[in-house]
Amino acid sequence: MTTPKRRVPVMADVAREAGVSHQTVSRVLNDHPNVRPDTRARVEAAISRLGYRRNLAARALVTKRSRTLGVVSFDTTLYGPASTIYGIEQAARTAGYFVSIVSLKSIDTASVGDAIDYLAEQGVDGVVVVAPQRSAGRALENLPAGMPAVAVEGTHSTDVSVVCIDQAEGARLATRHLLELGHETVWHVAGPQDWLETEGRIEGWRSALEEAGRPVPEPLAGDWSPRAGDEAGKSLAGMDGVTAVFAANDQMALGVLRALSEKGVRVPEQMSVVGFDDIPESEFFSPPLTTVRQDFDVVGRHCIEVLLRQIEAGPAAFERLVVRPSFVVRASTAPVR
Repeated sequence: MTTPKRRVPVMADVAREAGVSHQTVSRVLNDHPNVRPDTRARVEAAISRLGYRRNLAARALVTKRSRTLGVVSFDTTLYGPASTIYGIEQAARTAGYFVSIVSLKSIDTASVGDAIDYLAEQGVDGVVVVAPQRSAGRALENLPAGMPAVAVEGTHSTDVSVVCIDQAEGARLATRHLLELGHETVWHVAGPQDWLETEGRIEGWRSALEEAGRPVPEPLAGDWSPRAGDEAGKSLAGMDGVTAVFAANDQMALGVLRALSEKGVRVPEQMSVVGFDDIPESEFFSPPLTTVRQDFDVVGRHCIEVLLRQIEAGPAAFERLVVRPSFVVRASTAPVR
């Protein structure tokens, strides 16, 4: 014999179990303030006993809201984008929203446009685009009309609001730290072209050197990987007079440290090295890495705040929220000897 399938409880069952009206159950579920504490407790207890789960599809039909936000990102294997998405997810969950993520293999106008169209068809209430490259920023020019949206690390070229970390200020903190230790100048291992973080970090590094009246060496090209840092480190180890290096991320700084070790260059006695990101492993590098810390939780919280303002109040004026980085001094930097 087969066991009869148990019927899924509905809101009317909760109301009957708690001895209240259907409207009272609805007010409790929507966290309405005009519900007596003892009544709220009875309804919540009934929900728990029955195992009631609200029908989100039906709720969306009534409220015209899906309580879901879309996120478009690129290369989530990189620490920055992955940490940004995590911060957004945590902030969205705190605000009572689910998150639907589309991760792209390449950032271009067509790919970003297709991803946004897909999320719009799923009925998301708004979209966050993690847009670290200029090509992604250009794709935001074709957002569906009325779609609430915010870009992480976006550009000024569109009307889409932006939340970003002050990349230039982080690079200035790193460069000034090395100059204050007595280094004549600072060499830079840059990130890949078209990335806004690359541009901002080069800008901050260069401006700090120019303000101090120091020589500005040609940046060494990198691609965020330890391998690129290793190649740059080998080149720097063979140059005379190089005593300080600022790598555009911690992974490239790791490659620099390895190359210098293999070439017999002691860090920090003979060369100081600074990274950018403060990945969890950086304090366990050999030596522990001095680096720039980015607060991705704050970025995520600001993204959701900006997006919810648009969802609740409709299209708003352009906003640009800038999060200031901090600086972490460890054992990979020291005064010139």
